[in-house]
Amino acid sequence: MTKALRILALLFILVLIAGGILVAGIFVISDGNPIKWVQTELIRVSLAGRQDELAQSVSGDPTDIRFTIDVGDAPRTVAQKLLAQNLILDGELFVDYLQLEGLDTQIEAGTYFLNQTQAIPDIAYTIIDSRNSSITFRVSEGTRLEEVAEAIDANGLFGFTGQEFLNLGRVGFADLPEYAVIFGAPGDASLEGYLFPDTYVLPPSITAIGLRDILVQAFVDSIQGDLINAIQAQGWSVHDIVKLASIVEREAVWNEENATIASVYRNRLDIGMTLDADPTVQYGLQGSRGAWWPQITQADYRNVQSPYNLYLNAGLPPGPIANPSRAAIEGATYPAETDYFYFQAQCDGSGYHNFTQTYEQHLQNSCY
Repeated sequence: MTKALRILALLFILVLIAGGILVAGIFVISDGNPIKWVQTELIRVSLAGRQDELAQSVSGDPTDIRFTIDVGDAPRTVAQKLLAQNLILDGELFVDYLQLEGLDTQIEAGTYFLNQTQAIPDIAYTIIDSRNSSITFRVSEGTRLEEVAEAIDANGLFGFTGQEFLNLGRVGFADLPEYAVIFGAPGDASLEGYLFPDTYVLPPSITAIGLRDILVQAFVDSIQGDLINAIQAQGWSVHDIVKLASIVEREAVWNEENATIASVYRNRLDIGMTLDADPTVQYGLQGSRGAWWPQITQADYRNVQSPYNLYLNAGLPPGPIANPSRAAIEGATYPAETDYFYFQAQCDGSGYHNFTQTYEQHLQNSCY
């Protein structure tokens, strides 16, 4: 072999050695997957000049959008869903980012609440842990069944409609006979009055039935113990106390007046006097005037034909007229000891009431 050939052979051997070292090195730094490593590095180079696009969001609208990832959804499927719901601008960029960050294998099936202010990196890291997703929902004191249904639709995050929930509420105790026994409610009564007012943090997978059960159980939890014992000791059913408490809830602005307002109605019941409760007239209108609690006139006291109109009908209403708070239920259960038969809102707009024994005194407190 000539000297020149020996030099060429030596160079060839050195190239082979260097190449072997390079391949071995790549094999090591790629954790045994050199092809994926090369692909990732190519993506890294590609995305290096697209940082502005990664940081760009669809809009400034912070409204949450319910987004579901099904079991088995591939990154490209997720990207297509995000595009369809107008949550990202570029599906390929989203997929590349997932792969670059190693998130393409960490996507978790579940329901998430995303919005158009979120850029691709924020969305990518959100959808790898569905445990952080929840729905915050408020049932306000003194709202009726239909208003709870409206709040479900206004929330916008539930996987069911307010009408679906309303249908369950109207079926009521026919589906929950065990609760009808506890409350002393008719088996065909609706759930009006038993959707306990509170703020709830709910799983995104919550169903209409699940929400119903949570709200009714919260009511049960609120009266267990001394309160339900006191109700039963007085010879009242829970159902009748809830009827009274629902009226108190609609009449009282301040909780400190609950027991006094309840005493007025209890005193009237004791002598067989009609309760003459304005909220029951409003309830009897059933939203026919475009609002659930419309302004009424004295003419309505006689003209609204409804079993709930307690100017025309003696005793308690056929059922509760709203969902009362624990404070209103306490007021109805533990009324103040008074000799009041009338009350009227004070004229200063404070929300407090003047309480009187006679109708003549009541008229003197008129603001007109």
